[in-house]
Amino acid sequence: MVMTRVSKAVLVAAMGLYAGLVAFGNLTDYGSNFAFVSHVLAMDTIFPDATIGYRAITAELIHHIAYWLIIITEILVAVLCLMGAARLFARRGANARDFNRGKGLAIGGLTLGFVLWQVGFMSVGGEWFGMWMSEIWNGLASAFRVFITMLAVLIYVVLPDGEIDA
Repeated sequence: MVMTRVSKAVLVAAMGLYAGLVAFGNLTDYGSNFAFVSHVLAMDTIFPDATIGYRAITAELIHHIAYWLIIITEILVAVLCLMGAARLFARRGANARDFNRGKGLAIGGLTLGFVLWQVGFMSVGGEWFGMWMSEIWNGLASAFRVFITMLAVLIYVVLPDGEIDA
């Protein structure tokens, strides 16, 4: 049972590391990754005969705001997951009630990560802004991998932990 608890902490930490690395990459390579957000919002690579082009946002200021919201959310996911992992690890030997009560930060970070990649990238970027139509600026496969992984870890973490066998 202790190994299961350690496993949960490690997997949450792994997701926190991932989100932190993504945020770091977005901050240190701002221009490249900003171009991605800008093209998706501008919808300049969707099918020429698509009728959803009226949804495009071409104001560069809005592109920067959207990108900063993404980066801030990634940082928050990283912090919540890493703090949650540390809390889980610290409580690995605690009674079941205390360990289960210590899952809040981890659950919050994983849920926020799921929301960012599923709602932000898949739903808003993919469907509303038609990212799926772009041969160049299409991040749906990557987003899918991330939110499914977040979801899998979230399901694992929320499974109730029992008492540790002596």
